[in-house]
Amino acid sequence: MNAERAAWERSSVTRVVSPVQPRKLAKVPFVELADGRLQGVVSSGSDIERVYVSSIGAGTHGFSCSTNNNRPCGGLHGSPCKHLRALVDEAVLQYGVHRVARYLRVDIDEDTASGAALVSRLNGSLAPTPAAMVFSRFLRHLAYLELPPSAEPIAELHWFPATGAVR
Repeated sequence: MNAERAAWERSSVTRVVSPVQPRKLAKVPFVELADGRLQGVVSSGSDIERVYVSSIGAGTHGFSCSTNNNRPCGGLHGSPCKHLRALVDEAVLQYGVHRVARYLRVDIDEDTASGAALVSRLNGSLAPTPAAMVFSRFLRHLAYLELPPSAEPIAELHWFPATGAVR
């Protein structure tokens, strides 16, 4: 194991953790556990051109939801809005309920482990978070998807996990 780990640490490739279940990318195209938050981009249910940047802080459970230009979500009334609930549901599909619960530091029952159960255990309040950084990462993510297929390395992505390559 130590020899395998040492080889992995010297490699510029890493293993990719596959999603636990397929996700609905049209509704929540971007979700990540980063910067001490569950955060992501959620499509508006009423306007195809509007997206919301939603986040829940790990440990504090402070939540935020606003449009990409920092207009607050109209559904935030002291509890998580539908965008935050969709973000949690998609994070559970991507990472699994137990990993998301551990990251957010939420205790959940084994029997009732789900996104809805996780949201019901959140004890935070509104904690506005700037949307710009998360939205910028989402746009960068989209830009990579638009690159033409190539076998040549992309200098900016030298650290990015290669598909199928495990050393």
